[in-house]
Amino acid sequence: MTRVLVLRPEPGASATVARARERGLDAVAVPLFEIEPVAWDAPEAGGFDGLLLTSANAVRCAGDQIEKLRGLKAYAVGDASAEAARDARFDIATTGDSGVDRLLASIEADLKLLHLCGEDRRQPEQARQSITPLVVYRSRAIESPRLAIDAGTVALIHSPRAGQRFAELAPDRGSVAIAAISPAAAEAAGDGWKSMAVADEPSDEALLALAASLCNNSPPK
Repeated sequence: MTRVLVLRPEPGASATVARARERGLDAVAVPLFEIEPVAWDAPEAGGFDGLLLTSANAVRCAGDQIEKLRGLKAYAVGDASAEAARDARFDIATTGDSGVDRLLASIEADLKLLHLCGEDRRQPEQARQSITPLVVYRSRAIESPRLAIDAGTVALIHSPRAGQRFAELAPDRGSVAIAAISPAAAEAAGDGWKSMAVADEPSDEALLALAASLCNNSPPK
């Protein structure tokens, strides 16, 4: 059976592995990064209309400071971010399932949003809202991850940084098929792989559907 490498940090890696195995895939977690909190101070909540959350890690790593922002509604990208916000007792204004740009395009213009984010982040494109980024976590590269690569391995690339790091570590690109969550993630991985394909939308479910297609040697739909 084709092995599927899940390279994202924990706890997301284990969640993706569980969903992959539900699809019958032989998935293993080999995180390339470890998430760690960054010290931060919450601004006055009254200066913002809501929180922009593009990763559940922002809520998990925010610590006690997030309590000062409790009155703000959350605009969350993905179910995991929304669930983490609910667990932290935030009301959810909107949950988007196709990336931050589409989420921002679907909500009111001229909102003032506080973006709790990681050190490595992509600026939203052509946002109509005023967005203030505030770093609350970072992802630290794991020095020597145990990559188990066989002929025909499929690697899931969840971010551009993961694509770049995996390209640095992979001993044999020609034996690995890349399933990338976005064009930017695919571009960061570079050339020379057995094959490369990009998910229909930037979501874990779309990425796993693509991986299943690659494992079955069928073109993604």
